[in-house]
Amino acid sequence: MSLSPASSTLRRAVAVTAGAAALTLGLAVPALAHVTVNPGSAEQGGFTKVAFRVPNERDNASTSKVEVAFPVDHPLPFVSVKPVPGWDVKVVESKLPKPITTEYGEITEAVTKVTWSGGKIEPGQFQEFEVSMGMLPKDTDRLVFPTAQTYTGGEVVKWADEPRADGSEAEHPAPVLKLTPASAEGHGHDTATSDGPATSTTDAAPSVTPVAAGESASDGTARLLGGAGLLAGIVGVAVGVLGLRRGGRTS
Repeated sequence: MSLSPASSTLRRAVAVTAGAAALTLGLAVPALAHVTVNPGSAEQGGFTKVAFRVPNERDNASTSKVEVAFPVDHPLPFVSVKPVPGWDVKVVESKLPKPITTEYGEITEAVTKVTWSGGKIEPGQFQEFEVSMGMLPKDTDRLVFPTAQTYTGGEVVKWADEPRADGSEAEHPAPVLKLTPASAEGHGHDTATSDGPATSTTDAAPSVTPVAAGESASDGTARLLGGAGLLAGIVGVAVGVLGLRRGGRTS
């Protein structure tokens, strides 16, 4: 059975649309598989905890080493890492090319690289490497962490491309942590994701006993009235007992 020209045109349009969608999805998959830092943003001037998420992009090899370079133009005075089962971690602290003056004094050395090795990220899997760090700088809106991913076959993929000015994604983008101005409530400390040595600049509230914390004005009034009623009852009983004693003596 032959198709009408309109039906033939419709079928071609559907085929072209489907092909374009498949091509778009095919191009989008590799873009989603790069190394990233999560969460992707934090407040300036505070501490935060992030995870470097590393997916394995190869079908015939495993990721065996991950090296993350830390910025030297905006060094982080405090860096600590969370152990990952099956992986060895090495934190490298180096002298800075130029000392940095901060509100905590002059910084001449800082963590410049963290390396995880000895483990494996198998094909189709990913691993997260957690780091706590601060104080986050206040004079920049982002921190870039160039990362090298090594596979068991010897291949090294460098995720080190800086963000592009036009907003488009580079071929091998480096993990980027965006920094936002500190909120009035947070005082520059990222309390939602932070496990650093300081999460707030406010003093701790004085402790309150559980009983006092649970009392209200009505509770206190009720207890006062209850006590008065109990006292009146005791007096009444005493008066009754004295009356009985007197009655017995009179008889």
